[in-house]
Amino acid sequence: MAIAQNTIALVFDYDQTLSPSYMQDDVLFPEFGINPEAFWKKCNALVVDHDWDGELAYMQCLLDYLEMDQVSNARLTELGANLQFFPGVPEIFDELRRKCLGDDHHAQDITIEYYIVSSGLKALLEGSRLKDDFRAVYGCEFGEDDQGRIRYSKRTISHTTKTQYLFRINKGLLDYKEDVNDHLARELRPIPFENMIYVGDGPTDVPCFTVMRKNGGNAIAVYNPDDPTRRSFQKCYQLCAKADRVKHIAPADYREGSHLRLLLEQMVGEVANAILRRRTDEIEGGTVSAPGF
Repeated sequence: MAIAQNTIALVFDYDQTLSPSYMQDDVLFPEFGINPEAFWKKCNALVVDHDWDGELAYMQCLLDYLEMDQVSNARLTELGANLQFFPGVPEIFDELRRKCLGDDHHAQDITIEYYIVSSGLKALLEGSRLKDDFRAVYGCEFGEDDQGRIRYSKRTISHTTKTQYLFRINKGLLDYKEDVNDHLARELRPIPFENMIYVGDGPTDVPCFTVMRKNGGNAIAVYNPDDPTRRSFQKCYQLCAKADRVKHIAPADYREGSHLRLLLEQMVGEVANAILRRRTDEIEGGTVSAPGF
């Protein structure tokens, strides 16, 4: 029997999507006196000279730099409270619900959920002001030794493995104990892709953009309008005008009345109304009028 597919999911990348800065530059490097240029040079050397995976290289370099400070995941979570965001974040999350869902939608239990899928550190995001707004936050993770100090990479999320989490959301298999590869019929998936909107900032989000486009979902590429180099805009422009990966690009301004906000409100509203029509048709189709007298 089919289940009620009445949830709308908005899935966000983090670095340069919800925040103008990389989270390491924002809170980690200043706190521990790490020189960003030296750090990324070391990471790139592992990738180029020793064929390391990019995310594993950056996680290992963080371990190397933070080892002497005996850092714990709890300490990283504390630092997450200082993460900074683009204008309109986090206010947009409650505002979208109020703006896009009316009484008719609530009567049919139509809801909006938010997710983060990031190659950044989950521990930092769990300490941020965003934590309570999101149904689930996925990011790279460190494991700890017996003394509670980070000692090894427990989980990494690359731009290609990000797509796994879209399918977790699609199937409702949010816990790592649940195998995302388990077969689940389309009518049993709680959030079909046409109910999903993915927001990212560039080439690292291409696999997710592709999954969304092939499966009837929506996607938006955002750029930093205050980037003086224009590289942020140029990579989004390439994704839209040249590579045909996304239909929409917008400045990363989440405030009411902005281009991005209008796009999100329109997309969420259209999805909500499509769910409402489907639910209404199902109810009407299953109703048999009583005989008249």
